[in-house]
Order: sequence, then C-alpha cells, then structure tokens
Amino acid sequence: MAKLDKHFFDIGYMDTLSFQQTPIHRLDPRAKLITSLVFITTVISFGKYEISGLLPYFVYPVFLVAMGDIPPVYLLKKLLLVSPFAVMIGIFNPLIDREILISPGGFGISGGWVSFASILIRFTLTVGAALTLIAVTGFNAVCLALEKLGTPRVFVVQLVFLYRYVFVLIDEAARMVRARSLRTFDGDGSGLKIFGPLVGNLLLRTLSRAQRIYMAMCCRGFDGEIRILKPLRFGAIEIGFVAGWSALFILMRIYNFPTLMGKFIMEVVN
Repeated sequence: MAKLDKHFFDIGYMDTLSFQQTPIHRLDPRAKLITSLVFITTVISFGKYEISGLLPYFVYPVFLVAMGDIPPVYLLKKLLLVSPFAVMIGIFNPLIDREILISPGGFGISGGWVSFASILIRFTLTVGAALTLIAVTGFNAVCLALEKLGTPRVFVVQLVFLYRYVFVLIDEAARMVRARSLRTFDGDGSGLKIFGPLVGNLLLRTLSRAQRIYMAMCCRGFDGEIRILKPLRFGAIEIGFVAGWSALFILMRIYNFPTLMGKFIMEVVN
C-alpha cells in the first residue's frame, strides 16, 4: 500500500511540470487538446495487425517531451504503472490466434503475437500522449479547454474533482491501512475478511470528508467555473500547430511510411 500511495501522490508532479515556460507550455490548451485528440483517434483507427504504420506516430509524444522539457524517465514509470491493464487485454491473443501471419528469417510469428504487440504499441502511444498532454498543460487547463470546446460543465467539474480529491482518498486509505498494521501482529487482521469492513469504513469517512469539503467550497464562493492563471488565446501559432500536426497524422494514417521507405531503399540498392 505504501508503494501505491507513493505512486498516486507522485502523479501530482505533472501539475508542477505544467508551470514551466517552454514554447509548448505557452500554447493555448485547446490547441494541444485538439491535436492530442486527433492523434489518439488516428492511432486507435489502425487494424489489429498493424505495427509498422504505428511507429512513425512516436514522433508526436517525443516532440512534446523534448520541447516541453519533460523527464522521460518519469513518464516511463507512469506508463509501466498502468501497463498491466494493456497486457491483460492482449495476453491471450497468442493462444487464440495461432495462424502464422509473418515469417521473418523463416521464423513463424502468429497473428496473436502481432496483435498483442499492436495493442502494446497503441497503448504506449495513446496513454503516453495523454500523460504528456497533462504534463505540458496542467489538468485544470485541460478541463477548461474541454469546457470551451463544448463539453458540459457538469462533466468537466466532475473530472476536476476526481483528479483533485483522488489524492485525499488515497491518503485516507493509506492512514487506515497503517493504523490497522500498527494494531495487528503476526499477520492477524489481514486478508479478505478485513477488506469488506475496511472499504465500508473508508466509504463513511469519504462521505464525511466530502460534506466538509463542499461546505468549505461554498464558503469560499465556488461557482463551478474553472480558472487558470494564463489567459486563453487561440492565435496563428495555435492554428498552425493544430493544422500541421493533424495533417501529418492523417498522412501517416493513409500512407505507411516505413513500408514506402523500405521499398525506396530496395529500389535504390537494386
């Protein structure tokens, strides 16, 4: 639980990264959000056996990481933290789809392994782009961009609350687990028989905390509007950013650049 607690609180470091003053950070949040949505849409539109066509898409998250001065090791750790979900989705593909799809060097690779690799690549691209977007924009700014693009305010406010108070929930759960550990010896008081009462107690504490938070917010004049320090400005730079990257994503979706490059090299060699 201590490791999980550490990882959850470490997510807040992305908001710290979003306060930097790089050219990417200074872009309007709506431009970065629209571009990332186009990126994710084109990535997930590939077929289950596509691998080579996905590789050029790494240029976008790498560009954001480089220009936004984001620590790549930190993002890699966050990807590894949630990677078991992607692994569980495709781990059984090699057992179900055993038909040989490609035979590089005479070594047969089934379609299940190809589709499994495709799932992992798409997971890395989409989740990596989402994490990088938050790191170069800030979660509040992303939510404000969603609202300005027409997302209902109720949904946006719920996202803000979920992100803001998930840390409070994890902190409360961590304190309960530590208290239980200090009151038990030799493993007594642990296991499934304690899990139910622990979750019930956490729910009661959460309801009480939520009521106090709500009253405090009302006393401070919260009206549901999201405010950020930087004013929104969608200018020529933002238009060029969205148009340029979106055009590149669509071209990479239509044309398989690694395949075309391989054919060109073979023609030159021959």
